[in-house]
Amino acid sequence: MLRIFFHHQKLLAFILLFTSIHIKAQKIFSVPYESQADIKVYVVPYESQADLLVYKVKYESQAGQNNGKWFFVSYESEADKRIYFVDYESQAQLKIYFVDYESEAGWRDKSKIHLLY
Repeated sequence: MLRIFFHHQKLLAFILLFTSIHIKAQKIFSVPYESQADIKVYVVPYESQADLLVYKVKYESQAGQNNGKWFFVSYESEADKRIYFVDYESQAQLKIYFVDYESEAGWRDKSKIHLLY
């Protein structure tokens, strides 16, 4: 009986771990209006100015866990986060720079990491 109890606890722990990993996936939807966004984002011209270096992955399964690997979804309902691209840096909550290689993606300013949880 005790063995079954521990088995169920392990199963529950695994399910919770898997669920939490899924929640952190960076599936992004770009909204047309600022009021619809979870985060206001500005794309900076230089890597050194960014809070987050972003790599656009080709497939949803490649989306990262808050590590800069973004998959842009086609429908808002599929997104983990909705972003709005602002015109001016001063309007942004998060400054990003798009990188060419997956290995370059990641946080430069970890004080902003909470924005994408």
